[in-house]
Amino acid sequence: MLGKLKRILVFLFCGWFFTVSAWATEVTVVRAIDGDTVVLSDGRRLRYAGINAPELYGENGPEPFARQAWLLNRRLVEGRRLRFEPAARPRDRYGRLLGYLILPDGRLVSEVLVSQGLALACYYPGASRYRKRLLAAQRRALAQGKGLFGSLQDTEPYYVGNRASRRFHRPQCPHARHIRRKIIFHSLREAFYAGYCPARGCRPWPP
Repeated sequence: MLGKLKRILVFLFCGWFFTVSAWATEVTVVRAIDGDTVVLSDGRRLRYAGINAPELYGENGPEPFARQAWLLNRRLVEGRRLRFEPAARPRDRYGRLLGYLILPDGRLVSEVLVSQGLALACYYPGASRYRKRLLAAQRRALAQGKGLFGSLQDTEPYYVGNRASRRFHRPQCPHARHIRRKIIFHSLREAFYAGYCPARGCRPWPP
């Protein structure tokens, strides 16, 4: 029985490995737009799946650590030919490619950004292949107080998380009242450790 189970596991692993390998291609990056988006040599824009970096071109100017995220992204990818794996969901709502750039040492570019506290590991449907790796990187950055996690200050007594979307809200946010599958976080640190990201509406963070 044990031998049969081992053969099944080996078969499943091989199937997964060759499927991912078939998806993977090589691309050349010509420019980093910000901390989570780049332009490829064929003109297409690629948005890193599963993370969200601070906005560099926000209405009120760059968000905290946006420039640092952009500079690190530039250093990692500009002018380089890297392995690219598309996400299960091939494009976002803006028509950009969704996927992962992989460095020669096997690390994800997005993983490096998250590990330095310069991007958040966020859940997106169809973009969760490396969710566990990204969350592990975020927890290390959180423990070490890197980047965005260096000075977390709670502005609310608690935060309301949505188990379905894995986003969290201020308690007084109208959207929070209609969440069916709620989870309560007593600090920002708790929310980020669990892999939840700030909701766009009445954003709970940054303040």
